[in-house]
Amino acid sequence: MAKPAKKRKRKPKKLAAINECCTGCAGSPVCQDLCPVNDCMIYIVNEAAPSFNRIWVDPLKCIGCNKCTSKGIDGMYNDGCPWNAIDMVELKDWEESRGPLPF
Repeated sequence: MAKPAKKRKRKPKKLAAINECCTGCAGSPVCQDLCPVNDCMIYIVNEAAPSFNRIWVDPLKCIGCNKCTSKGIDGMYNDGCPWNAIDMVELKDWEESRGPLPF
């Protein structure tokens, strides 16, 4: 049986948001390995291009740590994910465009 999620100590200031550039890294998304939160970055079917997959970020699990955008394979540092597919969005901006999150 899975453990229940821990209650957040505080709201994140930013959330990771995947943009239209996500390619799912051909089935091996690096961002999933870099994310310290289990099941935060989920590999899903890309509705715009069903033969390809992409990543979706669970906003209730994202802690805004920026690790998914700052480090590449084997410790190489990048300016972001290889495809510039992850934007760090201020929580207030995220909630203004998508609605409030139940933290």
